[in-house]
Amino acid sequence: MAKIAYILLCHKDPDAIIAQAERLTAVGDCMAIHFDASASAGDFDQIRIALKDNPNVVFASKRIKCGWGAWSLVQATLHAVQAAVDSFPRATHFYMLSGDCMAIKTAEYAHHFLDESDKDFIESHDFFESDWIKTGMKEDRLIYRHYFNERTQTKLFYAAYEAQKRLGLTREIPQDIQVMIGSQWWCLRRRTIESILDFLLQRRDVIRFFSTTWIPDETFFQTLVRHLIPKTEIENRTLTFLMFSDYGMPVTFYNDHYDLLLTQDYLFARKISPEAQLLKKKLGALYSSEGVEFQISNEGRNLHKFLTGRGRVGRRYAQRFWEAGNTLGSDRDLYLVVCKKWHVAKRLIDQVASETDLPCIEYLFNEETTPLPDLGGLETTLDKRSRHRRAVTQMLFDHFGANRLLICVDPASLDIVQDFCSDRARTHVLEIECAYSDAYLVGHAHRVGLAGENSPAATVERLLPTIRSDLAYESEQLRGAGFEQFFRLREAADPAENITAIAGFLGIAEETAHEIMRLDYLFTD
Repeated sequence: MAKIAYILLCHKDPDAIIAQAERLTAVGDCMAIHFDASASAGDFDQIRIALKDNPNVVFASKRIKCGWGAWSLVQATLHAVQAAVDSFPRATHFYMLSGDCMAIKTAEYAHHFLDESDKDFIESHDFFESDWIKTGMKEDRLIYRHYFNERTQTKLFYAAYEAQKRLGLTREIPQDIQVMIGSQWWCLRRRTIESILDFLLQRRDVIRFFSTTWIPDETFFQTLVRHLIPKTEIENRTLTFLMFSDYGMPVTFYNDHYDLLLTQDYLFARKISPEAQLLKKKLGALYSSEGVEFQISNEGRNLHKFLTGRGRVGRRYAQRFWEAGNTLGSDRDLYLVVCKKWHVAKRLIDQVASETDLPCIEYLFNEETTPLPDLGGLETTLDKRSRHRRAVTQMLFDHFGANRLLICVDPASLDIVQDFCSDRARTHVLEIECAYSDAYLVGHAHRVGLAGENSPAATVERLLPTIRSDLAYESEQLRGAGFEQFFRLREAADPAENITAIAGFLGIAEETAHEIMRLDYLFTD
């Protein structure tokens, strides 16, 4: 059976560290601790004294001062790893943790999981080809030498960096090494750890290289594992659930995240709020439990994106320069049908197409599989259509040889509606206001990834008020945008009212509008 040696890097909160060590070692696993040398000596003494009689806890032979983005973090990890290798010969796996991590599965589940998969779990993406680094320095992390800490010695860091650039003092990456990048949180098999330690004894040049790169904790182990271990034995992911905000900051978990965390396909989560005492208590009791079944749904990231995006629709991105200088033309009419229930909008435009000569396109900017003519490649992906939406729409006008065009838009895409309404073309907006049953909202949660196939019903049910509120907010935003030609079709309205709305929206006779609206199952789910 798997036996895990946890590698814990920490620098604060001795009470939490002691509790974490006692909790994780109580079921037979073990731990090697590196406590930052720049932290309180009193805190370190408290940890050592509390854990001195625990045979499953060992401390790194040397404590060093760690700095963000610096080699010291890797060096501290290596000290703790070596202590674990020497002290725990029966350990089969080595799992990297921080003081902010907590188990979100039982030890029973974790051991079975590792027994079933003879692989290393570590993110390792190609440094140069992947988009793991979103912004800032990339190649320069490697080809220049970084001797100073970017956070605490900012002026020296950038002065040395700029001087090397000015003088052309670049260096070569070791020729036999393909640099990889990924999260610093990994779980590696014993033979992999031993291979790395043996390799480092022979290749001091590799240590010299990485010790002066910037943020080596994202590249060092990631590179060496891929260099030494066959790709088929590596699972390119971490077993620690963590998320980052739009601003690159780690998302913190609180008391009400317990059910969410347990359904994620990970063994640990980071970061747990220091104030989340109830969450800590429940997760603390979980690790030693037996017979617990976990329904994995893995919707955490989509749920976080959904909740944090509320109220920000249409305000996140500035208009692109090619869109600002592009217009559909003042002699054209664009009709936008805005509806959250896509099947309702599609039924309506089928009726419009059958009763008028107006070309109709379904969810052009929201649905990948929308049927479209050949537009020279711009139509092939949602990303391309969205980035060049005015160009795509112009081409559709030209394709149909018409000055009138109708397209459907999801109300979440308020920025698209605003963009077209700011164009010189005459833009007409029709909102279809539907009723939303609980069953529909549950289905919506599954369709957009807020819930998975195995999400507990109680968890999904708790989402419903938030989803309902979000849909109401989208409608409110649309109505409040002040569009000049704005009409509403309402499920709860009198049929005559809806006929008038359609006639006004399309600029057609009420007789034709009546024919369009004669569909008696328009709003049926």
